[in-house]
Amino acid sequence: MKKLWSLLLIISVILSACSGGSTGIKKEENNAAKIEKSDLILATTTSTQDSGLLDVLIPQFEKKHPFNVKTIAVGTGQALEMGTKGEADVLLVHAPEAEKKIVESGDAVNRQKVMYNDFIIVGPKKDPAGIQDLQAKAAFQKLVESNAPFVSRGDDSGTHKKELELWKSSGLDVKQKKNYLSTGQGMGGTLQVAAEKEGYTLTDRATFLAQQDSLGDLTILSEGDESLLNIYHVMQVNPDQHKKVNSDGAKAFVYFMTDKETKVTISQFGKDKYGQALFFLFEK
Repeated sequence: MKKLWSLLLIISVILSACSGGSTGIKKEENNAAKIEKSDLILATTTSTQDSGLLDVLIPQFEKKHPFNVKTIAVGTGQALEMGTKGEADVLLVHAPEAEKKIVESGDAVNRQKVMYNDFIIVGPKKDPAGIQDLQAKAAFQKLVESNAPFVSRGDDSGTHKKELELWKSSGLDVKQKKNYLSTGQGMGGTLQVAAEKEGYTLTDRATFLAQQDSLGDLTILSEGDESLLNIYHVMQVNPDQHKKVNSDGAKAFVYFMTDKETKVTISQFGKDKYGQALFFLFEK
């Protein structure tokens, strides 16, 4: 009988050990099954970064998808160039004519309209150029005639492209403008220079409102002109032409930016802090 009990005890210990080993294996299998996140490079304009919009959207995207977003906020021209070189996976930009060229060249695909806001002309409250409430064309004419500083981004960004377009459409040569300063910086830095120089500049409304408290007496002087519309698109860098891009991540990001839930977030962004939305959605 003692031998029987000893045998049963040995069997019990062996079974217990086997059970413990099995649990350990299952844990290892579960850990291996976890999806490892990959990096997704987003090249975008400084306005989406400076306004704070990406600080809200990126965590939402990363929570839903297995990608770590690496944001590179530069001028739209530079962001598009990164796309043509395959140095980014997905683009969020605001220069429609330049965007069409990168799509036509085959470097970008799946271009989708996301949102819009508008450009505004800001300057010192005393307004020495006298552009208060003028339409863009008349405002730029007055700015040429004035010796007051005009501060340009000068960085081939979407805002810089729009500025040059406005000079041209007004029948003006930017070289005619005395006291014309080019910063080569993003929108936030350019606004700071304009405030310091008591000058004028063209800016997107979102960045201006987000930084207004640090801009002294810089104020909105010209707005609402149809020519000042500012449209944003998202697009994938074409994986057929650039083999190393994260095509799955880029496709997921395009879908995310056009998803109904994301659109609600965009349409509400800024209302709590500024009393108005900083970006708007297109009606179907």
